[in-house]
Amino acid sequence: MDELTKELNDIARAMVAPGKGILAADESTPTIGKRFAKLGIESTEENRRSYREMFFSADGIGQYVSGTILYDETIRQKASDGTAIPEFLKKVGIIPGIKVDTGAKPLAGSPEEKVTEGLDGLRDRLEEYYELGARFAKWRAVITPGDDLPTDYCLSVNAHALARYGALCQERGIVPIIEPEVLMDGENSIEQTYEITQRTLHKVFNELFDQGVAFEGMVLKPNMVVPGAKAPRQAGVQEVAEMTLTCLKTVVPASVAGIAFLSGGQGDEEASAHLNAMNQIGGVPWPLTFSYGRALQQAAMKTWAGSSDNIPAGQAVALSRAKANSAATYGKYTPDMDKVAS
Repeated sequence: MDELTKELNDIARAMVAPGKGILAADESTPTIGKRFAKLGIESTEENRRSYREMFFSADGIGQYVSGTILYDETIRQKASDGTAIPEFLKKVGIIPGIKVDTGAKPLAGSPEEKVTEGLDGLRDRLEEYYELGARFAKWRAVITPGDDLPTDYCLSVNAHALARYGALCQERGIVPIIEPEVLMDGENSIEQTYEITQRTLHKVFNELFDQGVAFEGMVLKPNMVVPGAKAPRQAGVQEVAEMTLTCLKTVVPASVAGIAFLSGGQGDEEASAHLNAMNQIGGVPWPLTFSYGRALQQAAMKTWAGSSDNIPAGQAVALSRAKANSAATYGKYTPDMDKVAS
């Protein structure tokens, strides 16, 4: 392992350290605006900063959160004490990260599918983000199940973009989170999700290998193998855990530094239960942890509700959710851990 790969591996291993996971706080301004609007919160820059700082300053959050994915606005902001957000995070033991894709757009020739854009100028943006303090990055590819979907064309272009992004990140000393997400809002059965996830990951790892991305210096952020929300038959926790692990073992190289699952629209407790069951089964070569957005934030956002008076209560809920998911990385999660956050 050369010096750069060792440095990347050290960061990646810290991101998936025992009992810790990644907070996805990289919602775009329009996305967080929609979530605020549902709770009657005005989406100002100050409110967005205050909300995110609530999480970052929760006492002891660094025991459960290894890294935080930031949005471009957030990485340039300062905490209320005047400290730059990346420095603020480092002080509490959290590695700063950054979302670098510019979103999923209709795929030319197959407009019902998506391709993620953002490669133009990425090398220069990564240089700037590194100087701002980012040590890992995230790029999300969106895979849509359906009749005769996804196409090999869609899988190929998204895998190529993920690998190009990954190579550029590693060149700059930034760990890439590789996130190919099979969407879960359709009618796809768990068996179809398994097949699509396997096809997707197979394409992605072939491209990563061809483009020289060091598996030791990356973190995979996949969907769990769950049926679509509209599927006639839903699956139990154990079935989801077993099928997810079987799928991953068929296509993910053992040298990958770790796997941090996305929650993919699952309920808070459901995402924790699935992660917990996988870690109880074990028998895989990678640490299995979380990289959750809504599953960590939703209850805390509702509690905070845009009021500085509610920050301590919001922090208590945030810590409760983080602690529950930390327990799931050890296979020790129980639903009653969420009673504090209800």
